[in-house]
Amino acid sequence: MKAEFINPFLQSTKNVLETMCQTQVTPGKPFLKKDHHTYGDVTGIIGMASADVTGCMILSFTEKCIVNVVANMLMEDAKKAIDDEVVDAVGELTNMICGGAKASLAKLKHSFDLATPTMITGKGIEISTLSESPTIVIPFDTEYGSFVIEANLSDRK
Repeated sequence: MKAEFINPFLQSTKNVLETMCQTQVTPGKPFLKKDHHTYGDVTGIIGMASADVTGCMILSFTEKCIVNVVANMLMEDAKKAIDDEVVDAVGELTNMICGGAKASLAKLKHSFDLATPTMITGKGIEISTLSESPTIVIPFDTEYGSFVIEANLSDRK
């Protein structure tokens, strides 16, 4: 994956979580993913495609982190566990983050179409990606715990 693709995801994630969810985030050092398993307890996946590039973005939260992020987002008390409302919120966050990254990538002359996000619950679930490129993982910490953004984009053949 090209390095120029990383910063739009990092910046969009920081912007969405800090403005929409009133949650301060601290990005960690990006690294290459070694397997195909989900990181957290609830995960949003969205496909991205253009004439030249294809791949996906994955957003994955630990349970403690996401129930508190959603509570901030909805200005409610935190739920005790992941429920349908929390899963739906992960879909919205996936859309917003990927949409923000898409806008930044458009400024770099990369135009993408986005699929509808798919959400899954459960830790360690295997996900196959269509891209043969390595997946870049950007870890984030919050006062509630951690989450990751994964980006996997490659040139079309």
